[in-house]
Amino acid sequence: MKPFITILLLTLIFCSCEIETKEVAKVTPPTTTQSTDWKTLFNGKNLDGWTNHGSEKWYVENGELICESGPKAEYGYLSTKDFYDNFELSLEFKQEADGNSGVFFRSTVEGTKVSGWQVEVAPPEKHTGGIYESYGRGWLIKPDPEKDKALKMGEWNTMKIKADGSIITTWLNDTQMIQINDEKIGEGKGGVALQIHDGGGIKVHWRNIKIKKL
Repeated sequence: MKPFITILLLTLIFCSCEIETKEVAKVTPPTTTQSTDWKTLFNGKNLDGWTNHGSEKWYVENGELICESGPKAEYGYLSTKDFYDNFELSLEFKQEADGNSGVFFRSTVEGTKVSGWQVEVAPPEKHTGGIYESYGRGWLIKPDPEKDKALKMGEWNTMKIKADGSIITTWLNDTQMIQINDEKIGEGKGGVALQIHDGGGIKVHWRNIKIKKL
């Protein structure tokens, strides 16, 4: 009987551990393969559905959307014509030069002045995945410096953003960078916009830009 009891006890312990593991939910980024509700924002051919703000360069090449500093080396934005309140956004970016850019959400642009919130896209150690409020409170949250190793400079990176009311979560290459609960962000209205920073010498590639309304 003793061997049988031993086997039975080991089985119960294994099952108990398995149940406990399943109960610990891990926050995971949204996936674009589980739903047909995703809308493609960039068609890989032209800038239909987008508005160019400023004199910096935005163009399509080899199925990629590219932003590049122009002669004036000013701020530039490419914004969606549609507004998105609660959503999951997924896109890929590759920083060819410098890479100081960003993804704005619930934002509007007048001239080259933007109102809203930016998920930072930047060179190493410049807080990619954090949230900055332009012409307002500045940095609201920066990722833990240790998470900066998720950025692959000069290679393709996947960024995912979830905006659900006042709660914003960002991921970079499946690493959760930040989560913030901010009442002012929750009241925001506007579209999605890509940024090219001022100063010149910047070139960033974008592709697979998709959004799903919540």
